[in-house]
Amino acid sequence: MDWKFLFLTAEGRIRRRDFWIGFLIVTVASVVLNILPVLGQIIGLLLIWPQVCLGAKRLHDMGRTAWLMLVPFAVAVVCMTLAVTIAGAGFVAALVLGASQAGHAAAGSALAGLGAASAIMSLAMFAGLGFLLWVGLTPTEPNENRYGPVPPLPAGPDAPPPSGPPPSAPIVEG
Repeated sequence: MDWKFLFLTAEGRIRRRDFWIGFLIVTVASVVLNILPVLGQIIGLLLIWPQVCLGAKRLHDMGRTAWLMLVPFAVAVVCMTLAVTIAGAGFVAALVLGASQAGHAAAGSALAGLGAASAIMSLAMFAGLGFLLWVGLTPTEPNENRYGPVPPLPAGPDAPPPSGPPPSAPIVEG
């Protein structure tokens, strides 16, 4: 496996196995870096590019444009905006009700806003998870496409057998 191609270029195609290996490496590196207080998060920003490269090549392998990676990001931004707006409205209502001596109603209003905000953020999380599974589990497009040739099959003991007739055995005369 060419690690430089896998993590540093967004052109070409990769198979599902390479995508999941790369995704696991980037995820573990991100978790490890997040243990470091400030420097880890700053260095962790550098992991965005390898993740974009993995996703782009995997979408290319499916015959799709890499711009589709913006869909879960856009869903997250919309959901975040809605969640902050609804939670803020709940807290404003709690402040108004709290000023009028309706303490239980104020707490209920604040909790209702937080509950709705949590539900909306869960929707964003499930949209992102669904996108990840779609990208990671969709089979390779079997033919060459506009993004390049079919990626080679993995080599090794777990590689699928080659297609075609089996090699003929040598004829021994004796």
